[in-house]
Amino acid sequence: MVYEHMGSRGTNILLSRASRIKSKLQSVLEAKILEVEDVSYQHAGHAAVKDNANETHFNVKVVSGKFDGQNLVKRHRMVYDALADELESGLHAISIVAKTPKEAGL
Repeated sequence: MVYEHMGSRGTNILLSRASRIKSKLQSVLEAKILEVEDVSYQHAGHAAVKDNANETHFNVKVVSGKFDGQNLVKRHRMVYDALADELESGLHAISIVAKTPKEAGL
């Protein structure tokens, strides 16, 4: 379990992996649009999913000005780098759509 320290009262709140992913990507990429969808249920029972673990597979759509001038591989690397600790602690797979604001029609 991952706890985040929140608020001035020292309250520890259990955050879902989806919430942590959103927070990390928003912080690093300053996203104009950020959608995080947990699709782990589609992978339950697969060999790589131990004990039918939850929050292992996600679809991520992110629109960020930080992607300007970056090719697709570099954009994906930016997402993976922001989520490195999640990938080391049970996040198994991410499907990424990474666009610039112009590409997204903003």
